[in-house]
Amino acid sequence: MARFSTGCRFTADLFGPGLAVVALGLGSSVALGAGDFGGGWSSRRAPVLGVSLVVQIIGFIVTLAAAVLVREPFPEAGSVGLGIVAGMLGVAGIIALYHGLAVGRMGVVAPVTGVLAAIVPVVAGFVLQGLPALPVWAGIALAIVAVVLVSRAAGVEGGRSGIEFALAAGLGIGLYTVFLGLIPEGGVFWPLAVMKASALVVLAAIIGIGRGAWRVPRAVLPVSITVGVCDMLGNGLFLLAAQIGGLAVAAVLTSLYPATTVILAAVLLHERITRSHVAGIVAAITAIVLIGVGTA
Repeated sequence: MARFSTGCRFTADLFGPGLAVVALGLGSSVALGAGDFGGGWSSRRAPVLGVSLVVQIIGFIVTLAAAVLVREPFPEAGSVGLGIVAGMLGVAGIIALYHGLAVGRMGVVAPVTGVLAAIVPVVAGFVLQGLPALPVWAGIALAIVAVVLVSRAAGVEGGRSGIEFALAAGLGIGLYTVFLGLIPEGGVFWPLAVMKASALVVLAAIIGIGRGAWRVPRAVLPVSITVGVCDMLGNGLFLLAAQIGGLAVAAVLTSLYPATTVILAAVLLHERITRSHVAGIVAAITAIVLIGVGTA
């Protein structure tokens, strides 16, 4: 087992799996939420395919370098296959998400995507890994309610909501989460590198066949590169959380990322936060506590 994975297992043994899963899942949600905000911001100023390409390239370079640096063993064929499928589903979901964030309201697109992205892996986790303890049930239900509350954007002043892209993105990202979460413990960076390579192949094919615009202006590159780092960090933390605490719990904690996106959109883009958004964020925090207690 790689030293990185061993260290994460030691942390889980020291502080308990519940706290470890909550910390990893919450960290993943913050990183992914910030990345989605940056991806949407970049996609309003550059082609969606180009932004997606930069994000995947950065993720591939970072994960490949990390795998070599920590001397992580190359995964078995099953894990490679799961990574390839996850990459294909993930890039489809990301393209739909970034497009929705670019043409619609971030305060609508991100949370609605989160609803589906939470429900799909939770159902899969119950089927594959059994039912969790009662507090976890309550936390999962409250977390889904939180995402729904955050998705209610009262007072939209015209324009597209982007809901159709959010639905497509949620399905793609939800299925991606299922396949990524099924990768067995013992590998983190190599499976992520395989996933990123798969996504790059799909993106290259789409760009080559469609011949659409994809070049990202220099002014947008720094933000797009930062998005790539956030995306890689969020995916890595989720994978560790799923390996330690189970797919369903990790997926729900990670799916709380819309709160970060909504807050950033309100602060930086001046999108209005409603009472529903505030209630959703409070519910999300309560859900995190319940899930932590139930998995401790």
